[in-house]
Amino acid sequence: MEPPAQTTRVSVLLPYKFDTAFTYAAESPLPPGTLVRVPLGARMVAGAVWDDPPDMNVKVKPVAGVYAFPPLPEATRRFVDWVANYTLARRGDVLALGLKEPLLAPPPKRAKQFSFGGADPALPGPALSPAQTAAAAALCAPVRAGQFAVTLLDGVTGSGKTEVYLEAVAEALRQKRQVLVLLPEIALSIQVLERFTARFGTPPAMWHSELTPAQRRETFRAVAEGRADVVVGARSALFLPFADLGLIVVDEEHESAFKQEDGVMYHARDMAVVRAKLGACPAVLVSATPSLESVENAAQGRYRKVDLPARHGGAALPAIAAIDLRQDPPERGKFISPRLLAAMHETLARGEQAMLFLNRRGYAPLTLCRKCGHRLACPHCAAWLVEHRAHARLICHHCGHTIAKPAQCPSCEAENSFVPIGPGVERIAEEVAEAFPETEALVMASDIIAGPAQAAEAARRINAREVGIIIGTQMVAKGWHFPLLTLVGVVDADLGLGGGDLRAGEHTVQMLHQVAGRAGRAGAPGRVLLQSFAPEHPVIAALLSGDLPEFLAQEAAQRRPGHWPPFGRLAALIISATDERLADQAARDLARAAPQGRGIAVLGPAPAPIALLRGRFRRRLLLKTAREIAVQPLLRDWLARVEVPRVVRVDVDIDPVSFM
Repeated sequence: MEPPAQTTRVSVLLPYKFDTAFTYAAESPLPPGTLVRVPLGARMVAGAVWDDPPDMNVKVKPVAGVYAFPPLPEATRRFVDWVANYTLARRGDVLALGLKEPLLAPPPKRAKQFSFGGADPALPGPALSPAQTAAAAALCAPVRAGQFAVTLLDGVTGSGKTEVYLEAVAEALRQKRQVLVLLPEIALSIQVLERFTARFGTPPAMWHSELTPAQRRETFRAVAEGRADVVVGARSALFLPFADLGLIVVDEEHESAFKQEDGVMYHARDMAVVRAKLGACPAVLVSATPSLESVENAAQGRYRKVDLPARHGGAALPAIAAIDLRQDPPERGKFISPRLLAAMHETLARGEQAMLFLNRRGYAPLTLCRKCGHRLACPHCAAWLVEHRAHARLICHHCGHTIAKPAQCPSCEAENSFVPIGPGVERIAEEVAEAFPETEALVMASDIIAGPAQAAEAARRINAREVGIIIGTQMVAKGWHFPLLTLVGVVDADLGLGGGDLRAGEHTVQMLHQVAGRAGRAGAPGRVLLQSFAPEHPVIAALLSGDLPEFLAQEAAQRRPGHWPPFGRLAALIISATDERLADQAARDLARAAPQGRGIAVLGPAPAPIALLRGRFRRRLLLKTAREIAVQPLLRDWLARVEVPRVVRVDVDIDPVSFM
């Protein structure tokens, strides 16, 4: 269909795999951000009028319609462009993180509107200590001024960091501006939601994968219209079209879960800082164990730093001790040492609760034939199948491939010869049930606690003293406040210290310090026991001493000479193909064309640690540069000089967190 003679041309960015905006004809000028329906091939799709100049030399089709929806704000549009440029992603893919056509559907005429807004900053909050009052004042000042600033709120576990940043939220509400609070795991939203409701008289809007389509549509519209004054969400909430964003809080800022590992590979903590700058609003990064990146930014004056060095209300930090498993091993076939079992008995006898931590889901990480040694592996990934006895299945944690446990070994045909090797939380739960038959135990892991409703029920049962022993993965390591929990036992404190991960030590210290912080948060003193085969390891030593700043200083001293982050920049190329030879050839071609120069190094190619993932063979190259060198221009030039077959995929990961 030809457009009318009197038209104007507009550029429209589509939330699909396109980097460029398309030119369409409109009957009248449409301002940037206007949401429209346009033809794409034989179908109609949603898009946003963009700031790009339209192409005046192409044949165009007309805009089919305009959505009755607020335009995407300028800060949102600039954010999409910035993220795409930084991550080397297509702009359409970035736009799709926030804009999807179903979200634009009008609400049913007779549907009851979803309730948003109404948070009352005038309601009194809890009494703050002098240290908390000073910290809150520091956070509120840039909110009140409406200025961009980044503040690192570094407070020990139990120091009341949430109550402090809620004062900054209250200040933003008094300024009639919106607030975004990012959480690394949506299970944490339960207790945060309760604190928000107690402080402001109404719950915040939520944004996460567990929402129904109707809830997502209603929340999206409420955010765009400014009716949702506070949003608590996962990393994708960054891309919501806030009408007037006045504050961003990143809770547990050190968490690697903030990194999106596929599709558009971005780190929500770092992009939150960018979004705050583009919107001229403050950002607050919150943690009891800040990342080395944030600590260094504070040391260099790029971030402000506010400290809460003591627990609120006079509660003491837990006493931490190591159990040397070489000297005090568990019984044969068991995984809990006698010393830890004795501490659990003492704790339960006092009417208190105990927690066992093991960051491994399922029953056993490996299943092998006792006769021939055959191991059950995933046919699509370079990974062992993990037994989940609760579901009577073996599952690949990378691709989801699932099988029933074979009755016969496929290698030697022995009957009923498969045995579990090593523990997961289900196996620890089995051991606990045998040792404490009269005590109710609860397993908290992401495959068991699947959403906010189940997390809320688990928290209710724990706080109601229906549960004596909690057994959990990293889900329990942060955010939870269980007043009766006084003992934390770490079943395997060495887990995570092996391999070649740059941040293995830092991440392990952070996780174990966080899980230790669950103990003794109320009146009774807390106690933490770390089972380890290497209690002399620097990570274990740092936990025992409690001197995390010194540990980070040692980490910095090791990374600085080699220009490893945060003292240099990294970017990974992940080459993958269903044909191993094609993956190898493409990796070699890219290696030969690698950039060179002072302050530039390229490592690889090498097989990825998970060399086969979801049926694709994977190879990695790592670009490392000095901090003052921007990696994006180098990568663009590098990739442009190599012709890669269409069947080979090259993914770019700027600032990689995982090296799998």
